[in-house]
Amino acid sequence: MTVPLLDLRAQLAPLRDEILTAVTEVIDSTTYIMGPKVEALERHVAEYCGVEHAIGVSSGTDALLLALMALNVGPGDVVLTTPYTFFATMGSILRLGATPLFVDIDPVSYNMDPQQAEAVLAAHPEAAAKLKAIMPVHLYGQCADMAPLLRMAAGYGVPVIEDAAQAIGAVCPLAEGGKTVWQRAGAMGTAGCFSFFPSKNLGGIGDGGMIVTNDAALAEKMRILRVHGSAPKYYHRLIGGNFRLDPLQAVVLDIKLPHLPTWHQARRDNAGRYQRLFTEAGLLATGVVTLPHAVYGEAARRDGVADHHIYNQFVIRVEARDELIQHLHSSGIGAEIYYPVPLHQQECVASLGYGGLSFPAAERAAQETLALPIYPELTEAMQQEVVAAIAAFYRGR
Repeated sequence: MTVPLLDLRAQLAPLRDEILTAVTEVIDSTTYIMGPKVEALERHVAEYCGVEHAIGVSSGTDALLLALMALNVGPGDVVLTTPYTFFATMGSILRLGATPLFVDIDPVSYNMDPQQAEAVLAAHPEAAAKLKAIMPVHLYGQCADMAPLLRMAAGYGVPVIEDAAQAIGAVCPLAEGGKTVWQRAGAMGTAGCFSFFPSKNLGGIGDGGMIVTNDAALAEKMRILRVHGSAPKYYHRLIGGNFRLDPLQAVVLDIKLPHLPTWHQARRDNAGRYQRLFTEAGLLATGVVTLPHAVYGEAARRDGVADHHIYNQFVIRVEARDELIQHLHSSGIGAEIYYPVPLHQQECVASLGYGGLSFPAAERAAQETLALPIYPELTEAMQQEVVAAIAAFYRGR
């Protein structure tokens, strides 16, 4: 049996007619740039995330870039972030002439380690003096530990930009008034940035992104910057860019948005099934496979909260990772490495002095992890095939 890493056709099938009708309406309207369809999606995403404002943009990468621009990040500034994430996190900082200051990850969640963040800033007072923003990443569909990061940002007087590209709908526990309040990814910092790349839990039929915020002035500035800094048209107080979300993407995303809770639950159900299948196969007891850990799972069960983890990816840690992935591919099983090279080791930043740095947890994750199929339409039989292939690999070693 062939098991793809992701099957977009399975998700499309029940929505196809509705999507085609909506896309045809956009085509017939001849409103191809911005317009009411984009505005409708912005309202609905803002409501879903529990924020006041949402700004549709051309991609998740441009969401990060635009948020940084709106917060006046530029040459000489420092942005605290993680070395274990997609390139856009670092790339958006470097494109503005700012400097990424990396913090190693927590090896369990793969997200930025708040304790190490404090230590890095304390150890580099010259960089701390130039700190302009903190950019945690909610990797694989689970929020970073935001409470200490928000406190740290307040102490330094800097904004938090949440890279929530993989985490729309995920929730995080924060203490408020002596009780735990669960907030959506993107709604906790100054701005939250989402990607609608087709492989995301909420994916379009091309590139797209969104920024959410509760800051009205910042939202207005971002709306101006996304159209070349023009307000009104042809009058430019700011230098922006072309960061617009198009209405074809907006209508598709608006159709999919109401399905997110169901899709999130299906991914969690699949994660639970993997837990059972790997246990029954004896792979967890031997330690050759470590499954992802839902760090907020216990608190979420206590509070009756669902979306503590949305499993944008299901990333396992394994022995002999490179040989295993070759075996899976030869067996018709989709698997992917997220991410094989940490950001500080990328060739394009070798001249910036990052090559001599070491972030052991990130480097180990890059060498030991791989993602398995987790999409909502995955069947039990397909998951059994995945686990059987992995079990066969380790039996044969």
